[in-house]
Amino acid sequence: MKKLSLAALAVATMVALPSQAATVLGFKVGVDAMHADASGITGQQGGDTPKFSYDNKAQYSLWFNVEHPLPLLPNLKVRENRFEANGILTDANFNFRGINLTDVVHNKIDLTNTDFMLYYELFDNDILSIDAGAAYKKFNGSLEISRDSYRDTIDIDDGVVMGYLNAEVGLIGTGLYGFAEVLAGVDHSDILDYQAGLGWQFDGVAIDTRVRVGYRKLQFQDNSFSGVKANVDIDGVFAGVELVF
Repeated sequence: MKKLSLAALAVATMVALPSQAATVLGFKVGVDAMHADASGITGQQGGDTPKFSYDNKAQYSLWFNVEHPLPLLPNLKVRENRFEANGILTDANFNFRGINLTDVVHNKIDLTNTDFMLYYELFDNDILSIDAGAAYKKFNGSLEISRDSYRDTIDIDDGVVMGYLNAEVGLIGTGLYGFAEVLAGVDHSDILDYQAGLGWQFDGVAIDTRVRVGYRKLQFQDNSFSGVKANVDIDGVFAGVELVF
């Protein structure tokens, strides 16, 4: 399925299929730590897009969910994601904002963002759980280029409307489950954020604890986003924990 079709399907599902709701008010909080690699090209909109060599860097995500028993009102998830990478180009020769840069040039791409997700629970049982809805990913980062005493920055502070799908498949009686999540851009169709992995839930009296491991990728590909032209991937393995109240 094409990325745009997937995003449109999720948005349409949110509007048309508010089929299930939680039986009681519930909350989730969680954190993931990620070891990530970055690759790609960056530059100003309409300008040169050199390819830098990026270092590996630890990233993280923090989130909370609110799920409720009101069937017509969507549930809410808010997630803060840090995605940063520092790059270097040792034989540079390109133009950035009217300045020709040569020799050793440094790059910092900051794609830190906040996700605001509204979704419905289409299925919610021990075997299969599916959430579908819409999201708004608000970036609050920047693209910085520097050489010696020269430094210039373009703020990356626009947002993207996205379709949202999340699925879990559980193995009854073991606490083991597999999960996959996709955020696909609607108005910027080549901006994607997706992950998949395995988890293990430990049931408690008042709080359930879930540990998880997996793979996540942020694809940021756009020719005119906040004055930036980029085709950057930040991806890697992660581990995290989620508390369910």
